[in-house]
Amino acid sequence: MLNRRTLLQQAALLTALYPLRAVAAAGNKRFHIGACDWSLGKRADIGAFEIAKQIGLDGIMVDLGSAENNLPLRNANVQQAYLEASKKTGIKISSIAIGELNNVPYKSDERTIEWVLDSIDVARNFGVTVVLLAFFNKNDLRNDVQGKQVVIERLKDAAPKAEKNGIILGIESYLNAAEHLEIIDKVGSPNVKAYVDFRNTADAGYDVIKEVKQLGSNMICELHMKENGFLLGEGTLNWQQIHDTLYEMNYTGDGWMQIEGAMPKDASVVDAYKHNLQFLQPLFNKA
Repeated sequence: MLNRRTLLQQAALLTALYPLRAVAAAGNKRFHIGACDWSLGKRADIGAFEIAKQIGLDGIMVDLGSAENNLPLRNANVQQAYLEASKKTGIKISSIAIGELNNVPYKSDERTIEWVLDSIDVARNFGVTVVLLAFFNKNDLRNDVQGKQVVIERLKDAAPKAEKNGIILGIESYLNAAEHLEIIDKVGSPNVKAYVDFRNTADAGYDVIKEVKQLGSNMICELHMKENGFLLGEGTLNWQQIHDTLYEMNYTGDGWMQIEGAMPKDASVVDAYKHNLQFLQPLFNKA
């Protein structure tokens, strides 16, 4: 596991990268609340900004797109259009994601090496600090020793660029906390962390609170706030307990939490996400 000196170095880096952590330490804990563009029905679609504005969100997590259209957000002209839309609507770009890794696995497809390296440039150009790397479906790492090793080696190669640009590569998967920490430790970079989705943790059969505590606040870069098929507060997750745990841990990460899913079948996206936003705001932004 990481030694005390390394953890202290990481804590110093995180304070520099994430100013909100310093605010949190002073007792004024504050999360910006965004949503994943794909959950708004606008994956890699600039129309997500207007929907987010209707809902009242602070920002959106932007997906880079699919292999079919060559991950268009890597294009400088597309990035400029996004930055202009963000300025026009007042909706921030909070972080980015490579959801296509679920279909074209980082653990086995060489095309993804370039994608991850390029995502660091995109994140830097957008002025965000977190890139979500998705490890589900074809990219699932559970019971895949060889796949984990490939991912570790590829992250080792990508980490220096991430470190140079101040970008965190966040691993989101069905692995448990110990497995995430093992990967992070073997990569050996403060810029590789876990991206936490409480619903995924529960669905994988793990105790949500124990897993988050085992990861520790410095090893979590950002959060997905999700219930599959239910509005937040109407599913099975104990959000009050999650709140209490995050506050006890003094967790702020990059200062963002993203609503993902959390919508009943056939519900209006705008109405559902207004509910979810109104559920999270008083719970996670109270002093």
